[in-house]
Amino acid sequence: MMEPQRLPARQGWIWIKQGFALFMKAPLLWIVLLFICMVAAVVISSVPIVGQPLMSLLVPAIMVGLMSGCRSLSQGDELELTHLLSGFRRHTSQLVTLGGISLASQYLILGLMMAVGGSALVGMLMSDRPETDPTVMMHALAGAGLAVVVGIALFSLLIMAMQFAPMLVYFRNVPPLHAMKLSLRAFLSNALPMLLYGITFMLLAMLASIPMMLGWLILLPMVFTTLYASYNDIFPPLQDAVDTPPQDNIFKRDDSTFS
Repeated sequence: MMEPQRLPARQGWIWIKQGFALFMKAPLLWIVLLFICMVAAVVISSVPIVGQPLMSLLVPAIMVGLMSGCRSLSQGDELELTHLLSGFRRHTSQLVTLGGISLASQYLILGLMMAVGGSALVGMLMSDRPETDPTVMMHALAGAGLAVVVGIALFSLLIMAMQFAPMLVYFRNVPPLHAMKLSLRAFLSNALPMLLYGITFMLLAMLASIPMMLGWLILLPMVFTTLYASYNDIFPPLQDAVDTPPQDNIFKRDDSTFS
C-alpha cells in the first residue's frame, strides 16, 4: 500500500531550494506559463453563472500540467508550453472528478457556515460585488464567530486534501477520493516541514512585495515548483506509475545538489 514518507522539519527549507533550482532551469518560460494560466483563469471565471464552477473543475488538470513541466525539468528534459495540456490528455475525467469533489466540498462547507450563523458572511463572500463598507464587513464578522472557526478548520482540511491529490491521480493512477485521503495523511504526517515551508514562504512573499511586487515574478512560479519538490520528496519517484523509466534528478535526499 502506498504510504507518504514522514520527513524531518528541515525538508521544508530544502523544498524551497529545490523549487528555486527548478525555476532557474527555465525562468522566462515559467513566467510565460503562469501568465497563460492566469489569463485563462480570468477568461473562464468571467463567464456568467458557470465560469467560476467550471474553473474549479479544471484546476486539477491545469495544476498537473505545471507539475508535468516540473517532472520534465527534474529528469533533465525541456520545459515546454505543451506541458500545460498534459492534464487534458491523460486521466482527464479523474482530474475533473477531483475538481468536482473539491467544488462540492466547498459548497458543503459554506452551507455549514450558514447553518451556524454565518449567513451574512457567506453571502458577502459569494457576492459578485466585493463589499467595501467596513461597517457592513465588521457587522457580518461580529455575528459569525463560530462560522469563521468552522470555515477556517474545514477549508484548511480541504486544502490539505487537495495539496497532492492531482499529482497522485496523474502520476500514480490513484482514484480521486483515495488521492485526497493520501494527500491529507501526507500533510498531517509532515506538519513540521510544512510549517517551516509555510513560514519561509510567507517571509519570501513579504520580500517579494517590496520592490513594486517584482519579486513575485520569481515567487509565483515557485509556488508550483516547491509544491512538486515536496510531492516528489514525500512520495518518492521510484513508486510513480508513469510511462517513463526513473532517471536521476535534482531531488537528492541528502540535498547534495544544493550544498
